[in-house]
Amino acid sequence: MKKIVLAIFLIVAVACEQNKIGFVDNVKLMDGYQEKMDIEARYKVKAETLNKKRDSISQAFQIEAQAFQTKAQSMPETQAQEEYGVLQQRGQFIGQQLQQEEQQMQSEGQIEMDSLISKVKKEINSYGKSNGFTYILSGGDGGSVLYGTDTKDLTQDILKILNEQYKN
Repeated sequence: MKKIVLAIFLIVAVACEQNKIGFVDNVKLMDGYQEKMDIEARYKVKAETLNKKRDSISQAFQIEAQAFQTKAQSMPETQAQEEYGVLQQRGQFIGQQLQQEEQQMQSEGQIEMDSLISKVKKEINSYGKSNGFTYILSGGDGGSVLYGTDTKDLTQDILKILNEQYKN
């Protein structure tokens, strides 16, 4: 009986040794991926453009509101209230339009980043299959690898492949 248990233990130990395991530091991988950097740069420019537009529109609206305040002093109260209501509605409409533009930009950015993450996962999967890995674990912040030797870190290998593919 002891020989059977020992034999089973040895078979399991040998089987475990045949598993090829590596890990990828997700933070380093994404931070070094040129396509991600390009997407972030593109959306940074879009955000700056939207902020300039918002500032310009706000400034123009403030000037218009100040002009109205001056003009309203010489108007009958009912007419001033009516025009103030119209001005207020226009301000709300402008605010809503700017908010919609910002939400659309954020949504487009999220879609691009989700697509990028999917592409990275596919590449890790492909790398694992073509290099005979049984498991590739997630490392870095939020990853499941608390320790791994440098020889098991596949981050740079996969990053090199992703950046080469992106260039082409």
